[in-house]
Amino acid sequence: MATLRQNAIQAIATTEYELNRIDFRTAHLGELFGKLVFSEEVQKARLPKPVFKALQKTIKQGAQLTDPAIAEAVASAMKDWAIEHGATHFTHWFQPMTGLTAEKHDSFLSPTGTGGAIAEFSGKELIKGEPDASSFPSGGIRATFEARGYTGWDPTSPAYIRESPNGATLVIPTVFVSWTGEALDKKTPLLRSMEALSNQALRILRLFGNTEAKKVFTTVGPEQEYFLIDKNFLYTRPDLLNCGRTLFGAKPPKGQELEDQYFGTIPERVLACMAECEAELFKLGVPVKTRHNEVAPSQYEIAPVFEDSNLATDHNQLCMDVLRQVADRYGLVCLLHEKPFAGINGSGKHNNWSMATDTGENLLNPGDTPHDNAQFLVFCVAVIRAVARYPELLRVSVASAGNDHRLGANEAPPAIISIFLGDQLQDIMDQLERGKPEKTLAGGYMEVGVSVLPPLPRDAGDRNRTSPFAFTGNKFEFRAVGSSFSIAGPNTVLNTIVAESLDYIATHLEKATASGTPLNKAIQDLLPGILKESKKVIFNGDGYSEEWHKEAERRGLPNLKNTVDAIPVIIRKDTIELFTKYKVYSERELVARYNIFAEKYAKEVTIEANMMVHMARTMILPAALRYQGEVATAVNATKAAGVDASAQMEHLKELTRTITEFQAALAELDQELHHTHGGDPYSHAKSVRDNILPKMNKLRTYGDKLETLVADDLWPLPTYREMLFMK
Repeated sequence: MATLRQNAIQAIATTEYELNRIDFRTAHLGELFGKLVFSEEVQKARLPKPVFKALQKTIKQGAQLTDPAIAEAVASAMKDWAIEHGATHFTHWFQPMTGLTAEKHDSFLSPTGTGGAIAEFSGKELIKGEPDASSFPSGGIRATFEARGYTGWDPTSPAYIRESPNGATLVIPTVFVSWTGEALDKKTPLLRSMEALSNQALRILRLFGNTEAKKVFTTVGPEQEYFLIDKNFLYTRPDLLNCGRTLFGAKPPKGQELEDQYFGTIPERVLACMAECEAELFKLGVPVKTRHNEVAPSQYEIAPVFEDSNLATDHNQLCMDVLRQVADRYGLVCLLHEKPFAGINGSGKHNNWSMATDTGENLLNPGDTPHDNAQFLVFCVAVIRAVARYPELLRVSVASAGNDHRLGANEAPPAIISIFLGDQLQDIMDQLERGKPEKTLAGGYMEVGVSVLPPLPRDAGDRNRTSPFAFTGNKFEFRAVGSSFSIAGPNTVLNTIVAESLDYIATHLEKATASGTPLNKAIQDLLPGILKESKKVIFNGDGYSEEWHKEAERRGLPNLKNTVDAIPVIIRKDTIELFTKYKVYSERELVARYNIFAEKYAKEVTIEANMMVHMARTMILPAALRYQGEVATAVNATKAAGVDASAQMEHLKELTRTITEFQAALAELDQELHHTHGGDPYSHAKSVRDNILPKMNKLRTYGDKLETLVADDLWPLPTYREMLFMK
């Protein structure tokens, strides 16, 4: 009788898929891009001129929409446009603290009272919705019986249409808040942090004489890593189906040792899937740019062009959703867990972050004039100071049970937050710290004074894949973000801590210039001291090395090795003071997130532990015992035939010993799971980390060993060598 695993392999070998689903010769990119977006172009064509101008002022400058007539006009135009594209429903699309997205669909249909119906969509429906808030994580902000929550239209992220086999839906990006006004989502704090940074960055720009810029945006280009494996394997791996990662699995004979996957030829079925994903994302206005094989077998990457942080966050959530949906059409499953397979590279989401004005100037782009160079240096030093002062906040912003398996391994940035500048920028910073930058490593002398810093090449240094936070020419790359994460949380923290540094620098420069000190002199006086205080976080070497860990400890850099170590940072006094000062989070909202992080960690690990027990007891152990019986029978038959069976007996002893150890580890984990882990959410999370996780690791060790001992035809689970290499 064939096992489910063998049936899955047979299905993979015999199933063919339609790969020519997209024809870019007829679906031209120019016509495809933004086709389903209520974009500025569509708004201009469909809205009355005064309404269009008012809406654009809100989108581009942050002006508040106060006139109800504007919302009515926008709603009417949006409804007509959506219905023309086949939409029958609309939904407020929001991002609760699950890290996923949520939506409740309402029909445009309204009965007339005379047996008929008309399509209606009012300004009131556009601006505000009321989904049930009781079943979303609130961290204690809302009791279960207090269900009221509100979604509020975010006009800075355009509405769009999601097509489905039986119709289409108008999707309106929104914030999500409680009845009492607290943020229950990830978008609201992100928008607040962007405003905080804009306010402080404009102060710096005004000092440099820039009166044109009205707003400063943070921009992000998140590189999304993911795995694609055949869908048949998913249905025979309960751990992948329920937990997103394999809880058992022996190391395959071939992994990524030959380095033959990275940037290699993309398999045909995968490339077809990628092309359709891109087509769907193009229609939704997502500017995806890059696709390639990643380091691990069956691992890939998709990356977009830079966008406003809020829009980039929405688009990244859409990207993950589209990847999962389209993969299914090709008989594949998209795995977004940070570590779906042990022993090979996990997946991250490199968060390429910068600042730009509404006039199009990248503030982290070294310029061609002395004026631009001085401005670049001020903003760059502000970022360095922010990371040096708040590394633990950056660490907790990327903390999760899944990312714990990735951070600190020799494949991803370490849990120690540091900055990589590259040789050339590092040399300039060293000169600045000494007070007199005079030249760059590339040559080109300059006069004494910060304002005449010479032009820098766009690529001012090599890349460093071991650095959590690296300058890469005109942006900083925050590499520690997990692949399944919403980028809203990390960018909310990054925006806020940089806003605080810009505030600090602007206050000092304003005071100095007001007393008559020339701006260049004030900069020259201020920045060296900041660099001296902040240089402990700058490291251009190998972040994987043991020497760096020792050096980081000598420098006093925090090393929060896991999520449970990081969570208390959220409610520390200095954290509360920072976020409340810039009105990004209230103290109550921070306490809520502290509880949510702890609860989520405990629940995820406990679910995995329960799944391990189930798989060990109902799949692995029965297979091992059957094989033990076969070996014992063979040994006895060999002995009865008068033949030496000592070698077979040794194999039986090793097998029996491993089964016994496996059963003992299983009993330990099962007993621990039945133990009551009471107390507050953080105490529960700590108990899970200290008591359940070690027993899970122990059980896996023996389970993976059994995979190497049990006969292949009896082993019930698809193996790494199959899942990672069968396309």
